[in-house]
Amino acid sequence: MLLDFLPMRLEDLDYHLPASQIAQQPLDRRDASRLLEINRSASRLKEHLFRDLVELLRGDELVVLNNTRVIPARLFGRRAGVHAQPPSRTTRPEHLTGTVEVFLTRQRDRQTWEALVRPGRKMQTGERLLLGEGELEAEVISRGERGLRTLRFVSRDTRSVSEHLERLGHTPLPPYIRRKDEVSDRERYQTVFAKQPGSIAAPTAGLHFTPEILEKIHGRGVEICELTLEVGLGTFQPVHTETLEDHVMHAESYDIPAETVQRIQQARAARRPILAVGTTVVRALEAAALRAAESGSAELLRPGKADARLFIYPGFHFRVVDALLTNFHLPRSTLLALVCAFAGREKVLGAYHHAVEAGYRFYSYGDCMLLR
Repeated sequence: MLLDFLPMRLEDLDYHLPASQIAQQPLDRRDASRLLEINRSASRLKEHLFRDLVELLRGDELVVLNNTRVIPARLFGRRAGVHAQPPSRTTRPEHLTGTVEVFLTRQRDRQTWEALVRPGRKMQTGERLLLGEGELEAEVISRGERGLRTLRFVSRDTRSVSEHLERLGHTPLPPYIRRKDEVSDRERYQTVFAKQPGSIAAPTAGLHFTPEILEKIHGRGVEICELTLEVGLGTFQPVHTETLEDHVMHAESYDIPAETVQRIQQARAARRPILAVGTTVVRALEAAALRAAESGSAELLRPGKADARLFIYPGFHFRVVDALLTNFHLPRSTLLALVCAFAGREKVLGAYHHAVEAGYRFYSYGDCMLLR
């Protein structure tokens, strides 16, 4: 449920960030990143390293992780060569063979994906794309809004479509990382607990964890559970409207196991804090809780698979999440709106300004915040 409040303009989520503070490479050690602790009920900020997280926890939290796995979603190929217009006596056929970039955004079935294709403005339904040496082929079967295309892939050898995508694809580093992906990104742009393939970007708050940190957290008595949200355009699409309320989110698929729901409900009943690792976990949990409330269910949230179309911005009523571990996000973004909804716009932007002045590293390979 959204509370009544004055409409928030996109410019209210702006801040200045020097380009030099946008992390271009991960640190050598995942847990060497900095952590800025924010108390929602007080004005103080505390600085730590991520490896200090174990000592910062009370010891009775329920930590919720997103176990999604990033797929090599960026592909390069060429147009197979088709006639852009039917030949006639007065026009000459145009033979199209240029190079293309395909960015997979959401899987529909084993062979069909929604994707952004560049250059895609003139790419019509029926065009074919050749990937690799032609062993993988894709046909444009429909056109969508904002450059989206639906592609049907066909393997031209004995390997499956998924095998070709895994082999030919590149790690989909975000555009603010201004370098080509490297072999090391296949492992480093992936959480150590990644299991379920399907995301086009990492749930970056989870990138700081190491197996040793997770073991120490568990050793303190902290309970850990998992869900899956496939990070897609809903997380990263820019806001194109002047006011946040007019923005429409892309759907992102999520799956919350019944065991995770049970643990969350037990933690809530025992008044134990629920710590979401990342904004994707927040969206999945709060979307499932909203589904339960709208259905009249007595349960806190509904388990199983569904699509998250929930846009969380200031005024939102949180039903599940008590604490949030998250990276620093782009200005004017839906992710920053979510964090502001959780801890208050002035407090969050004040913390961002502090982080800029203190030389924190920003975005996917950058530092993080703990808000509680």
